[in-house]
Amino acid sequence: MNAGNAGGVHRDLLARHRAVLPDWVALYYAEPIEITHGEGRHVWDAEGNRYLDFFGGILTTMTAHALPEVTKAVAEQAGRILHTSTLYLNRPMVELAERIAHLSGIPDARVFFTTSGTEANDTALLLASTYRGSNQVLAMRNSYHGRSFTAVGITGNRSWSPTSLSPLQTLYVHGGIRGSGPFAHLDDAAFIDACVADLRDMLSQTRGVAALIAEPIQGVGGFTSPPDGLYAAFREVLAEEGILWITDEVQSGWGRTGDHFWGWQAHAGNGPPDMLTFAKGIGNGASVGGVVARAEIMNCLDANSLSTFGGSPVTMAAGLANLGYLLEHDLQGNARRVGGLLIERLRAATAGLASVREVRGRGLMIGIELATPGHAAAVLEHARAGGLLVGRGKFGETLRVAPPLSLTVAEAEEGAAVLERALHAADAEAGGG
Repeated sequence: MNAGNAGGVHRDLLARHRAVLPDWVALYYAEPIEITHGEGRHVWDAEGNRYLDFFGGILTTMTAHALPEVTKAVAEQAGRILHTSTLYLNRPMVELAERIAHLSGIPDARVFFTTSGTEANDTALLLASTYRGSNQVLAMRNSYHGRSFTAVGITGNRSWSPTSLSPLQTLYVHGGIRGSGPFAHLDDAAFIDACVADLRDMLSQTRGVAALIAEPIQGVGGFTSPPDGLYAAFREVLAEEGILWITDEVQSGWGRTGDHFWGWQAHAGNGPPDMLTFAKGIGNGASVGGVVARAEIMNCLDANSLSTFGGSPVTMAAGLANLGYLLEHDLQGNARRVGGLLIERLRAATAGLASVREVRGRGLMIGIELATPGHAAAVLEHARAGGLLVGRGKFGETLRVAPPLSLTVAEAEEGAAVLERALHAADAEAGGG
């Protein structure tokens, strides 16, 4: 296909997309791209352009594109049976649940599989509100927990919250963003003390709160996070009233931060959470989510339930193969080593740019916060032109950098160089140099 025909096919697909899909389904880039295939840390579009992928389908391609171990497991399972539902025993589901229960750090853990992080958070909120007999929930400012009616009701980020209606009464707590807000000027210890005092004051004016749900590192919020230990300090206060702690690990789990396997482990001073939600990376593109909870919480529902697609034999086979690969190849260690190098390279590259407010993150979960509205979109375009895909966050103007955890040092250097050129090109367009 020649370039002219490829462009025509692309424009036809875009027109068809706009004719049948909702206006609120966002597309990146002024000229959206159709990704047709991938391998390792690279993807190709329908016009044959090759990109280094630093976003992984929103932190979902966790190990690598077209990972042979995963594709083989999926093909073999699909050749046996695609679907049964949770009404029948399912060996891959039991095996993956056993591994996740052990890895979660939650004692006497039970696992329920869903098809997405949104559904996982929905389930956790159902469990918490039933267990505690309350629909009051604490959530963090600037948070994001999914697009369902319930999850939107606890999302503390206006850009992703299309309605104020909710089945829950949600109260928003300080602390998820270290660099802004009324406590930003304090040192870490004083910041935690102030946030704990605010939490205590809020609880003194409420009754029977069910749970606190929090992302250890806020994903859509721009990879922001509190000082280590904040949620441990919160847990001490919550435990006084029996309030549950739900950690949303949809983006921060599976070793992505390098330092820890789960984001909550940076806040482990008062023990593990009561519930943990996960999704995205565990399936490496297969639709897998889930909840881990202490048995007494998971078993508190007094009505029958099931999942038609949660725990599908095919997605469980993908999850097992993917998790096995991640652990056997120490991708958490790779995220720590290569991610540390990438963060330092990006900090050095942006040191002289007034348009860059902060480079933050851990492992291969890195945010570049920009100072000028609209700047992130321009940087995305220049990065794409240079052969690099990155994401955006909604706290300020933030670029989200989250490659597959198998990223090599050479690929980290290559991606950092493209981002450096993209940032300078966007600055020059804006008149910054």
